[in-house]
Amino acid sequence: MTTSGNSVAVLFADVAGSTRLYDSFGDTRAKQLVDECLDVMRVVIAKAGGYVVKTIGDEIMCVLPDAEKAWMTAADIQIKIADLPVIDGHKRAVRIGFHVGLVIKTQDDVFGDTVNMAARMTGLAKGGQIMTTGVTVSLLPKLLRGATRKIANLPIKGKEEEIAVYEVIWQVSDDMTMALPSRTYHPRLVQLHLSYRGDPLVMNQLCQRIVMGRDLACHVVVSDKMASRHHACIELRQEKFFLIDQSTNGTFVQPDGESQFVLRREEIMLQGSGRIAFGRGIEDAQEDVVFFKLTDST
Repeated sequence: MTTSGNSVAVLFADVAGSTRLYDSFGDTRAKQLVDECLDVMRVVIAKAGGYVVKTIGDEIMCVLPDAEKAWMTAADIQIKIADLPVIDGHKRAVRIGFHVGLVIKTQDDVFGDTVNMAARMTGLAKGGQIMTTGVTVSLLPKLLRGATRKIANLPIKGKEEEIAVYEVIWQVSDDMTMALPSRTYHPRLVQLHLSYRGDPLVMNQLCQRIVMGRDLACHVVVSDKMASRHHACIELRQEKFFLIDQSTNGTFVQPDGESQFVLRREEIMLQGSGRIAFGRGIEDAQEDVVFFKLTDST
């Protein structure tokens, strides 16, 4: 039986860098470490009056009553995961995204546009981050609205208009304690270090946009014949770096420790470090890849 009802919050939370855990500890021990994170999530979700829809590998999908409960649940999960012990130098982290809206419910699943949007928000987050939408933020109490900040308006696949993306500010400094809203904002020095065939390039507030492609006028001139003349660009927006594909054959991205994916007339926020290839997969591109690494200091 399929039903639809009132607006709810859909939240995804997954263990960041689980591939590295499996590489470092082996299947049995790594699964124990991931399961410990999932158990923490389940307890927090139940305490907030939500329920787990399903668990897929290292990711949980759940439903919560409203935006406020989702905000509090997401922050509580991050705090409790941050408190887990460091194992042989490995500190566990989760990335979370949530969105509020109508859903379609079956006996054992929930789906629809709200679910898709929540999943998109999770895809934009990195370990230790919580991402949500402007629509969801507008439904929060004033105090919690103050503990968010807008990242950018982003094009989302399947949406005609750009979506306002917000980050939930749940921690301050190194204490991993929930942040209270503050009028004081401390800008961060963010830099994106790029390297192509040994040639370095640094993006920051002084260099906020570069173009990569076969055209000799590009900032990064790519040799690969599969690359378009103006294949892709990277832009700095409000302390975040976004990779934007504008090519014929797509832009391939592989963050370190994660699977490769391809952008086709889409964009993604770059996180951590990894490799970018133009028009073909990372391995096929061989030397024609751009290495990237994000650094961030307050």
